[in-house]
Amino acid sequence: MSARRKARILAFQALYAWEASDSSLEELLGLTWLDAGKLSQMDEETLAFTRLMIAQAVENVSEIDRRISRHLAHWPFERLKKVDLAILRMGAVCLLYQPEISPGISIDEAIEIAKEYGSEESYKFINGVLDGIRRDLESERARLATGGNSRPAAAPAGDSDTTIESAYGPVSRKNNHDQKKE
Repeated sequence: MSARRKARILAFQALYAWEASDSSLEELLGLTWLDAGKLSQMDEETLAFTRLMIAQAVENVSEIDRRISRHLAHWPFERLKKVDLAILRMGAVCLLYQPEISPGISIDEAIEIAKEYGSEESYKFINGVLDGIRRDLESERARLATGGNSRPAAAPAGDSDTTIESAYGPVSRKNNHDQKKE
């Protein structure tokens, strides 16, 4: 398993703990919830990337949750499973605040974590939501590059989205990121 995958899993676990127990940012960044033996085996690069994702998620949670909410078709944000929410937040952090990482890789990593830690259908749901965020970001960046305004993009009229049925109900999406693109 790559160092980045380990870091993403640790960040997801920290975000889950944060949601479940309302731990402080200091506790999360100290990785106090992690077994001391496992912590001592982690290299500094993995720990630094983990802490970066945790800090970015906690500091920007309102924006991250707003973007996630925009892509929940017929499903209230409050009803999201804590595991799925933590994976979505981790994936959204990668998409929003780590532009040097390919969006396809960020989504694929979240999907793989969802397959391992989520319910049977979680990965499809997470794929759809994160792909919606990715599309919004591409539209926003294209608009900014052409001198447009910086407001979040709305779904284009007449778009030919497909709909996935998930444990949360239908999720709209265009592209399938189920296949690894690394």
